[in-house]
Amino acid sequence: MAIRRNSKGVTAMRCMLNVSSVLAWVIKPLFFPFFAYLCLFTCTYLHVMHVTYKLTTLGIVFVYTLLLPQLGIWVVRKAKGWSVARLAQRESRFLPYIITTLCYSVCYYTMYRMHFPRCISGIIMSCLVCMVLCAIINIRWKISTHVASCGLMVGGLLSLSFIFNFNPVYWLCGFIFLSGMLGTARMIVRQHTVMEIGWGFVIGVMCGIAGILFI
Repeated sequence: MAIRRNSKGVTAMRCMLNVSSVLAWVIKPLFFPFFAYLCLFTCTYLHVMHVTYKLTTLGIVFVYTLLLPQLGIWVVRKAKGWSVARLAQRESRFLPYIITTLCYSVCYYTMYRMHFPRCISGIIMSCLVCMVLCAIINIRWKISTHVASCGLMVGGLLSLSFIFNFNPVYWLCGFIFLSGMLGTARMIVRQHTVMEIGWGFVIGVMCGIAGILFI
């Protein structure tokens, strides 16, 4: 009986590890800027904007905040022969941070040159500030960028609700719940501690507010 219980416990633990690994792999920090613009064009009065303008914005965001960073990180990983596990180590995260920061900077500059409204380009500024802070903190401490990205969405939604006067409660509940899921998953796979996850969320919320309302 004891052997059977131990076997069930081991099976359950493996299942939790597999689910946590898949969740962290599927929901990556680079996806969140694109999600943010989807929220902007569906939750606020900007949904009345012309479809061409919205598709152009989404295309720019997709290329500079998702496609190019992913491609750059993949090239670096292949060139150095790093595994996915090696890339998750604190010492190996500096190059991905640099690549992502450069891509976000070019995205913001592109929006600036195309005279995008501040409420739209401010989302990229928030992401850029969050990424720079995470890179600086990573020099000494491995902070969770997954949870920081969720916190960024929460802070960004609060800021946009203040600007556009809409109620984002359902989106907020969704991203707070997602933060808990991702934080738990990162602890299960032993990538982060509770402190690293908690501070990641706090930094994300602060950057989401500051980048849109004050910078």
